[in-house]
Amino acid sequence: MKIAVIPARGGSKRIPRKNIKLFCGKPMIAWSIEAAKASGLFDRIIVSTDDNEIAEVAKAWGAEAPFIRPAELSNDHAGTIEVIAHAATWAIEQGMPVAAVCCIYATAPFVRPDDLKRGWDALQSGDWAYAFTATDFAAPIFRSFKQHAGGGVEMFFPDYFTIRSQDLPSAFHDAGQFYWGRPSAWCEGKRIFDRHSAPIIIPRWRVQDIDNEEDWVRAEVIAPVIMKREG
Repeated sequence: MKIAVIPARGGSKRIPRKNIKLFCGKPMIAWSIEAAKASGLFDRIIVSTDDNEIAEVAKAWGAEAPFIRPAELSNDHAGTIEVIAHAATWAIEQGMPVAAVCCIYATAPFVRPDDLKRGWDALQSGDWAYAFTATDFAAPIFRSFKQHAGGGVEMFFPDYFTIRSQDLPSAFHDAGQFYWGRPSAWCEGKRIFDRHSAPIIIPRWRVQDIDNEEDWVRAEVIAPVIMKREG
């Protein structure tokens, strides 16, 4: 059995109530729920939340909210792995024969059912603990630099200053949409970004992390273009 777990705590500070704030006419979390449903992959779609209002919205859009997440897993320092491990443990204790757990972020309005399927296929393709979405950096990270407080800059990797951009290795980062994982990987706290994980590469134009108001505005600006293209 495969379950989706959508973590959605109520205490968002930079964007208050962002998990249920309307985005393009729907509560933000609804986009993740609908993608999970449309994929046809999951036996259960569970929202892990500490907030009764979020739980009710999740149920209205077709997900379950069968438990209230403990307070110690609902603060600013609670990590994704711990939260999903809690949900996986709950499911196993309920007698569910869980084969895989997919964490889908509540603020991932551009997540696609086809990508979820690619992730499931990737997880099954080898002895992988996780499969997750990633994308490439827009500029070579080996040519990056920092600015000093008193002015001036310093390269992070000065040895690469004379190397042509096209000769530098490609670098990728987390796309922040979903993470397929074996129940044992979640419950043992295995690190996601490691050799036991398979990346699902998606294009940069479909990636938008939503942590602050600027992120939200940018997502709203590009959403009509993405939805028209995908439609």
